[in-house]
Amino acid sequence: MDQFPYVFFLGIGGIGMSALARWFQANGHQVSGYDKTETPLTQALQAEGIDVHYADAVENIPAVVRENKPQTLVVLTPAIPADSREWAWLRAEGYDIRKRSQVLGVLTQGRRTIAVAGTHGKTTTSSMVAHLLHHAGHDAGAFLGGIAVNLGSNLLLSRAADAPVVVEADEYDRSFLTLRPDVAIVTSTDADHLDIYGNQEALIESFRQFVRQIKPGGTLLVNCTAHPSVAQAAPVGTQIIQYGLAAAPGIDLFAAHVTARGHEFHFDLQGPLGDVAGLALAVPGFHNVENMLAAAAVAQLEGVSGAPLIAAVAAYRGVKRRFEFVATGPGGQVYLDDYAHHPREIEAFLRSVRALYPGRRLRVVFQPHLFTRTRDFAEGFARSLSIADEVILLDIYPARELPLPGVTSEIILANITSPVKSLQTKAQVLAAARADAVEIMATVGAGDVDTLVPELKLIFGERWNNNPSVPMQGKT
Repeated sequence: MDQFPYVFFLGIGGIGMSALARWFQANGHQVSGYDKTETPLTQALQAEGIDVHYADAVENIPAVVRENKPQTLVVLTPAIPADSREWAWLRAEGYDIRKRSQVLGVLTQGRRTIAVAGTHGKTTTSSMVAHLLHHAGHDAGAFLGGIAVNLGSNLLLSRAADAPVVVEADEYDRSFLTLRPDVAIVTSTDADHLDIYGNQEALIESFRQFVRQIKPGGTLLVNCTAHPSVAQAAPVGTQIIQYGLAAAPGIDLFAAHVTARGHEFHFDLQGPLGDVAGLALAVPGFHNVENMLAAAAVAQLEGVSGAPLIAAVAAYRGVKRRFEFVATGPGGQVYLDDYAHHPREIEAFLRSVRALYPGRRLRVVFQPHLFTRTRDFAEGFARSLSIADEVILLDIYPARELPLPGVTSEIILANITSPVKSLQTKAQVLAAARADAVEIMATVGAGDVDTLVPELKLIFGERWNNNPSVPMQGKT
């Protein structure tokens, strides 16, 4: 990468893209980029000295990029539409254009690589691994798919160029096949991205290919829910550790004595690398206990054990928009936000909320993400959302897709069995939050539903702090 003093990002506001942008900036490159929408993340990049523009026009590409083609690397996200003017011009001019995954593959070459893959759970698990190593004083780098609360960033810079690096290995567009990990985690292989893969078998085959790329003598940690053929694809000599929440035949790594105490989940780790008792996880959720099992085992592989590991687990504070406590009220009211956008993720999140707040009335605002995902998993979304007492659906967030005939949020709503369900706009959600007494509420989704979070936080903060006697909705 030293041959490119200038790096231009198409889609710089993406969570994975921005981590790369920060890496290049920290390593002395002049970084700039385009994104269609200004967000807190792009604003943060600008505050760090990165030139970002929001109108897709060739004249907006910085002059140093347009005047120094041989010295410029263009990094592309798959989310950029095919009709992008800037992309078309850069292609026509013959710039060196590489996908984000290709660049990540180059940056991890020659380094001990810990890659976390899975259709869900990979962002949290990779952030856990990075945090555990960092907290214990082990030099490591990390490229994450979310803003880790402890780090305040999606990037962890190592002190040494050859220090281990933790990467989120994205299965979308088979991006993770650019990686050759020493240690791999596979958190899940549930059907997803069927617009790319066509069927689940093709998706599973890509995970098998990923696992085949583990370096000789490497380690694979695989969730017990993953397709069994994934572990079978590991190269001969790979250490394979199967993990799950509870002890069962074939599971090597599991949690014992799991209990929820307030917002914390307490458990003991039992596994082949050594048992660790008395772990306290401040980020709740049974799925997060499972994620921490894998992360803690990787930390053990890297030499973190005993009291430093216990302290590191206790200090972990999660990832923004993953089981995030946004606001709480004096009467026990709670407002949560979560990135879940797959039926299994939603189910795991809502069941964990139920475990934390048994008998409390739960309102969920969900924004479906992608027309194809809504089409493929409408029934699954309906089942998982029905765990809540009240479900509010927003319109589908299209992201990179065009609408599909007959695919709207209504195909989910029709099969939801919750006592109260509705389709609403964001304005209606905010109006209801001002008018109704809310006990437990969550906003959920991977689109722009998070734009509601600051306003809801303000509304609930004002209502709950100024009116602590406001009655809650009836318990169910």
